[in-house]
Amino acid sequence: MTHSPGWIRLTAGIPLAWALLICRMPGKDALPGDDSRPIRALLVVGGCCHDYAKQKEVLTTGISARANVQWTIAYDPDTTTSHVNPVYEKEDWDKGFDVVVHDECSADVKDLMVINRILDPHRKGLPGVVLHCGMHCYRSEGFPKTVTPWFEFTGLQSTGHGSQRPIAVSFVDKESPVTKGLKNWTTINEELYNNSAGKLLDTAHALAQGEQGRMASVVAWTNLYNKRTRIFATTLGHNNDTVGDARYLDLVTRGLLWSVDKLDEAHLKPAKKVLLDEASGPGK
Repeated sequence: MTHSPGWIRLTAGIPLAWALLICRMPGKDALPGDDSRPIRALLVVGGCCHDYAKQKEVLTTGISARANVQWTIAYDPDTTTSHVNPVYEKEDWDKGFDVVVHDECSADVKDLMVINRILDPHRKGLPGVVLHCGMHCYRSEGFPKTVTPWFEFTGLQSTGHGSQRPIAVSFVDKESPVTKGLKNWTTINEELYNNSAGKLLDTAHALAQGEQGRMASVVAWTNLYNKRTRIFATTLGHNNDTVGDARYLDLVTRGLLWSVDKLDEAHLKPAKKVLLDEASGPGK
């Protein structure tokens, strides 16, 4: 899905403390079919339980060091599970992006109007990446007894996790373009998310499994959403040291490139800069 460049603007009345970072899209010389231009990615990040202020920098710089990806960061420092990232207040919040990385933690945002606004661009073909607590978001009515709209998007239903202990990560599909060349590893103390239905959705495909003692769950996979949209997802990534681990960044980078069908040598090269333009906060 090709999106034309544009601005993300703050809605009037949003407090200055909501640090939504705004970056301007490339100019008219960035043609939709031009493989030399950077992939334009939106990172939606913030919410409960994680050091998102640090992780937003680690993720974007780490991925841009590996691939020709430049970013807009929509960071919401609200630490509750019930707050909607302000970026979603615009109907065309997705305008100008090639892919959206969902790294928010908003389990108690249950309004279907909001959820549908988030999902509609993806239903129409906008690729997505879902990281860690993004899997525990948007638990609308019917969760967990039925597969609610957000989990149709992610490709896996998860309800929680146990204590933090090392996770042995093993790739179950070593021939996937995403995992090819990657090696099994064991994380530091991390959260192993459950697979509450016992399996992925039929639209999803397992890439890696995580084992933590006697517990085992799929921890990385791809999903074909709405019969058209590529989604890469991983439940790994609670702690800063895991997010900054080169093995984690390699996996997420390859998953992102796969989602936009650009997993090739032309795009596996560092971006010239991390942000699409100089970031500016509210009131700047």
